[in-house]
Amino acid sequence: MTAMITSVPAVDDRLVERLRDAVHGEIVRPRDPGYDLARRVYNAMHDKRPALVVRAADAGDVVATVGLAREEGLPLAVRGGSHSVAGYGTCDDGVVLDLGGMRGIRVDPDARTARVEGGATWADVNHATHAFGLATTGGIVSTTGVGGLTTGGGMGHLSRRCGLACDNLESVDLVTADGSLLTCTPERNADLLWAVRGGGGNFGVVTSFSFRLHPVADILGGATFYPLDTEVLRRYRELVADSSENLGSVLVVGLGPPVPFLPAHWHGRPLCGVVTCFSGPGEEDDEIRARLAALGPILGQHVDRIPYPVVNTLFDELVPAGLFHYWKGSFTRGLPDGALETFAEYGATTPSVQSVTVVFPLDGACHRVAPQDTAFSFRDADYSVALSPTLATAEDCEAHKPWVRAFHRALEPHSLGGGYVNFMDGDDQDRVAANYRDNHARLTALKRRYDPGNLFRLNHNIAP
Repeated sequence: MTAMITSVPAVDDRLVERLRDAVHGEIVRPRDPGYDLARRVYNAMHDKRPALVVRAADAGDVVATVGLAREEGLPLAVRGGSHSVAGYGTCDDGVVLDLGGMRGIRVDPDARTARVEGGATWADVNHATHAFGLATTGGIVSTTGVGGLTTGGGMGHLSRRCGLACDNLESVDLVTADGSLLTCTPERNADLLWAVRGGGGNFGVVTSFSFRLHPVADILGGATFYPLDTEVLRRYRELVADSSENLGSVLVVGLGPPVPFLPAHWHGRPLCGVVTCFSGPGEEDDEIRARLAALGPILGQHVDRIPYPVVNTLFDELVPAGLFHYWKGSFTRGLPDGALETFAEYGATTPSVQSVTVVFPLDGACHRVAPQDTAFSFRDADYSVALSPTLATAEDCEAHKPWVRAFHRALEPHSLGGGYVNFMDGDDQDRVAANYRDNHARLTALKRRYDPGNLFRLNHNIAP
């Protein structure tokens, strides 16, 4: 990226100096040498030019930056891991509050909890907790930020056994629009804790999260690839329905990746796969391998006992920062035959190796939470589907938006209304009410109470 500095309105020098006196972290302006790096986000489709980037060092920096944006009427983008596919971690002509320097983690192995700062990634969390043989549900790409994934709901390899990330969230420290730093627990500011368990960044900036941990150390994990065939997909559906909650089995549909355990003549050709994360006892591994073999002809497989953090890195090289993404998302009850046929049809025309359709099982522990217990309300959904053309250039990504929109429309007859907010792009604002269903009215009332001016609007916005 090359900064076009003249296009960025300057923030008054006196305001910047006042902010410098109030923060410990770095302030980056358009004329500073590190500006291009500071404004960059994971999804290269979003080439924004903020007036300021504040790299917060602590909660005090967050309070000061929120105060400046509120008092001066500046757009405020809050960035954790910067993975927001809709680009909400950046903005034009406003303030980017970058939490990436706040990545401290404290694990209490006796209480099985972890206190995690707001800029941490799931790689940070997995590294810290694995030392004690513990884990909690995170994403499937290790560079994903803890904050965005958790406040959207948070699904991953351990969802069936442990619930969503937000289900394991015990408390947060939250900076609200008026600059207050509130501790939110089930006994104190419980309404805000409820709201951030799926309500996104609408209610403030989470400076720290406290998660419940589970005894998970080594797992049977890895990928198995099959021909893209509806019969394989039906057997996958049966595998999930008949398996214990210890088996995480994310379905992927797309083109063969260039990995050494997949024969080269399958690289770039349509196929499907199952990414396994079995956290049960090792003596059951052979049974899991046999069940994977029963799904269909195995084109390539690399499944072994590995540390849990490793399974959370398997997509990292495939989708590094700097690619161009556009996403759509749906929930389904079961996987109807029509949905499986749609996966096979559109999977055959997947535009790139990086454009992976991902299907997350959401049964098990996810179903033991009532729809009204968290802002994330889709407790009747069995699967969450992420659709994404991911390309090397903006032009190619734009050219393939019709493909993913048609894919999404074809799934609609088999889907529940609404979808997962973390799989929504910027043109999905009209789906916000449907995404929160019966919880939307309560979320709107809380937004009106805690952010009546809609300072936190660069998100899938719940308007006050």
